[in-house]
Amino acid sequence: MSRPRIDAPRGVLHRPAPPGRIHHERFAPSPALEAFIQHFWTVRWDLRGEAPVVARTLPHPCVHLVFERGRARVAGVQTRRFQRRLQGLDRVFGIKFRPAAFQPLLRSPVSQLTERTVGLRAVFGRESDALRDAILAEPDARRCARLAEDFFRARLPPMPAPIARLRDLVEHLASDPDITRMEQVAALAGLDPRGLQRRFRAAVGVSPKWVLKRYRLHEAAELLARPEPQDMAALALRLGYFDQSHFIRDFKAVVGQSPGQYVADVAASRAGPRSPPGKPTA
Repeated sequence: MSRPRIDAPRGVLHRPAPPGRIHHERFAPSPALEAFIQHFWTVRWDLRGEAPVVARTLPHPCVHLVFERGRARVAGVQTRRFQRRLQGLDRVFGIKFRPAAFQPLLRSPVSQLTERTVGLRAVFGRESDALRDAILAEPDARRCARLAEDFFRARLPPMPAPIARLRDLVEHLASDPDITRMEQVAALAGLDPRGLQRRFRAAVGVSPKWVLKRYRLHEAAELLARPEPQDMAALALRLGYFDQSHFIRDFKAVVGQSPGQYVADVAASRAGPRSPPGKPTA
């Protein structure tokens, strides 16, 4: 098992925002916690005097702990696009668990959390109140990560081997764009489709088909955001779709825009604001 890497964020959709007003940072866990935790993250924004910004992200098959505005929550896998309006001055601190890795802490099917959020105390008891209060009072994100590490270091159980194998399988699906069919996933897992479905529901919280489709749509959004144009029919085929129209329907259902609209919005943002007619640019 290799240590989680801090790569460029995946699934963060294009959002026009004033330069320097929104900051996103992530920190790798210590080796003692990396079997469970993907990374710690924080988003800080100062939009005072600016119009609100709508942040949109595509879902991941992961459980998050989220600390913000006087509360701490456990957020299960969200199957739809996440959208949040950022305004004023604020921040959020979070802990992203690796796929399936929250199940040994929850000790029940992770599907019970899918599409839901619950208070930290519902999972970790009253002892978590002190962690919530300490993180919400600490402005430095790296110190917040250390507080969280101290809390979990004493509470994480040994990682069960079947959970570790499922975790690594899900992460392999994210990194290997050549896996586009469920038959490939079942072969990698060494399970029949029904057994694979049960394992995913219990430990990941969603179906293997959902995971595979979301990761391929993450890839599509990344490719479409690049300056070079993409051939839609070729892209659909590359992602495992048999026809372009099916790909367009899925992309629009998850992202909220057709691929063409998404490309146009990214291009308009890259070009920058236009001057009013008759007014020269600086």
